[in-house]
Order: sequence, then structure tokens, then C-alpha cells
Amino acid sequence: MTSLELSAPARPNPMAWLLVFSAWLLATVATLGALFFGEVMLLPPCVLCWYQRIFMFPLVLILPLGLFPFDRKVVRYALALAVPGALIATFHLLLVAGVIPEAIQPCSQGVPCSATVIEWFGFITIPLLSAAAFFTIIALLLATFFRACK
Repeated sequence: MTSLELSAPARPNPMAWLLVFSAWLLATVATLGALFFGEVMLLPPCVLCWYQRIFMFPLVLILPLGLFPFDRKVVRYALALAVPGALIATFHLLLVAGVIPEAIQPCSQGVPCSATVIEWFGFITIPLLSAAAFFTIIALLLATFFRACK
């Protein structure tokens, strides 16, 4: 091997790049959806919705930073945001479903967290959309880490 071959950066696995790009695309759609609900439909977000936004919005900036050039460490940084966001979204989903008692609701002022503002097809709510987005992003990032980056 020549010194040129040793110093040349390794080409990223195309599947890894595609998985991280898909996670970024989903985070972007989720962010635009949250902004649409709040700014266009004028639905005020509850406290738990704000916390979920805090964990989703930075993913739109962090994920593409790991794409150009591809850096597999972006999976770590993105998971550090996606996992807590998924936990909050799950808590919110359980709160809306009535599994968590109303006595421990974190939304004591403003918009109640247990209120169902939108319900499509009889079961799709904003917390369900958020949880689905976070868990799909986590799945894409884990697939990147375990399958495509080895």
C-alpha cells in the first residue's frame, strides 16, 4: 500500500448515507408539520409538545452536517436527541390515552397535555405522529450504526 492509499478517506457506505438522509428527511417533515400546526393552524402547543420540539428541531441541522462529508459519528449525536424525544413523546401518548393518571400531568398551566386537538381516522393524534417520527428516526439511526457502518 502506498502512503496515498493510507491517507485517503474511506468512502462511506451508500446505504449508511441513505439511512441518515432518510432520518434527516423525516426530521424535516416532522419539524415542518409542527410549525404548520402552530403557525398556520394556530394550535397552541402544550408543555410536552414544546419539549418534543426541543429534541426534534436540532435534528434538522445536525443530521445533514454528518452527510457532507459522511461522518458516522452523527448517529451518536442524533441518538442523544432522538431517544429523550421518543421518551417524552411516549409519555405524552400515554397521557392522552389515559394510561397515566391526570394527577401527574405536567401541564398545569396553559394548554392541557391530555387534550386531543387533532384526531385523524379516529386514532391518529399529534403525540402519535411525534412518537412515530422519533421511533422511526431511532430505527434508521440504529440501522445505520449496526448494518451500514461496519
